[in-house]
Amino acid sequence: MIFVEITILLAAIFLGIRLGGLAIGFTGGLGVIGLILCGLKVGNIPWETIFIIMTVISAISAMQEAGGIDYLVQLASKILNKNPKLINFLAPAVTWLLTVFAGSSYTVFSIIPVITEVAKRQNIRPCVPLSIAVISSQIAITASPVSAAVLFMASDLALGGLGFGYTDLLLIWIPTTFAGCMLTAFVMNIFCDMDLSNDPNYIKRLEKGLVKKVRPLPKITLKPHAKRSVLIFLMGLIGVFFFVSVDTHKSSFNQHTESAAYEKVYENKKSELSSKINIEPLIEIKNSNTNTYSHTLPKFDLSLSRNHTIISLMMLIAILIVITCKVNVNNITATNTFKNGMTACVCILGVAWLGNTFVSNHTAKIQEMAINFVLAYPPILVLGLFLASMLLYSQAGTAKALIPSIITALDMTATNNGDAYILVASFAATSALFVIPTYPTLLGAVQMDDTGTTYIGKYIFNHPFMVPGILAISFTVALGFVFSPVVL
Repeated sequence: MIFVEITILLAAIFLGIRLGGLAIGFTGGLGVIGLILCGLKVGNIPWETIFIIMTVISAISAMQEAGGIDYLVQLASKILNKNPKLINFLAPAVTWLLTVFAGSSYTVFSIIPVITEVAKRQNIRPCVPLSIAVISSQIAITASPVSAAVLFMASDLALGGLGFGYTDLLLIWIPTTFAGCMLTAFVMNIFCDMDLSNDPNYIKRLEKGLVKKVRPLPKITLKPHAKRSVLIFLMGLIGVFFFVSVDTHKSSFNQHTESAAYEKVYENKKSELSSKINIEPLIEIKNSNTNTYSHTLPKFDLSLSRNHTIISLMMLIAILIVITCKVNVNNITATNTFKNGMTACVCILGVAWLGNTFVSNHTAKIQEMAINFVLAYPPILVLGLFLASMLLYSQAGTAKALIPSIITALDMTATNNGDAYILVASFAATSALFVIPTYPTLLGAVQMDDTGTTYIGKYIFNHPFMVPGILAISFTVALGFVFSPVVL
């Protein structure tokens, strides 16, 4: 039966890709119906992911309407005039840095329009720098001090329980991920065809009038508050980093799980639970399966979670730009960034829901398969994490699903942690979110590249993110195996 389910999953994705645009999201919903008819339990819709993207896109669109994107393009163009190919190194470096700071790869949406515009004007196929930049933002999650994946790996449930410190782990992950991305950029820069004018897809779109012909970079007349909008946006990103950093206990694995359980109390309409919320300092969380109370949770845990912090700060950034930069809010929805970003949200709604419906019904099988492989061949953990993250669609989710079980299966403890360097070095392999081309930032790059060079092939897996993704993970993991035993 699982082969029928996989066929439905891939068929829905294939049909959506063939139709293009919003249809990717629509066919995702169609696939969910197909899986339900096969007897699977419906999966979760990634609402917080969608809300984060909506607010990030809204803030970027406000900055664009204020002239901020023009200002960034102007700055980037000045740097690239002497050596246009430098974009293949600058783009991934910037997206890596933004992701490390914010703990979310969705910040790449802020630089995608800039990369596309600069590449077009320099006659470089945007798919080259865009693919490396998107991959860098995914790899950087495994090096961000405030990402859910790193926080979990440093917790007592994972490497922290084996005696490894948070700082020591970051001293390995930060340099190895950055070096891996830069080595990938170096290889891509040498071997990729970057001539935009000869790209067949670009030529076809030019003939159909779907993209403006590339002209020499004109002198940009900036709007009065363009620089101010960029400053506000950058300050907002720093704010996200600061607030999440000083409050990491609220974004850790355990607290996030409890907070989610706490929210479920509000969803329960029973009067006795409502009274508990209003009166008692400690709330008992009811287990719906056993009809008993399993544990307590302080009321103050209702404070903003990591994702909610990002959402609220992005909305704050947007309104500050609107007010201080005198932006006409009616024009924000007309920007290319807003249109393409919201299209990506619809795609995520359908496809991520489809993926979660399939994976949530087979998580145990995925875990069992990965553990069996690692027990027989410990270094094969890299492949196990790679394959699992393809389906689980999250670095943190993959780590949470597999790492504790693998530690237990391999009988690792704080006094018997000699092989733990394998876990440390392999962590970057949880970033294989690009293999099935439906991840938000990947779809955003496809949507925002109007030249048509960044596209998903008819065979689904033949897309421009595959090669740089495999290269970046390979380089990063290899460097991890070199440096982990030394640092630890």
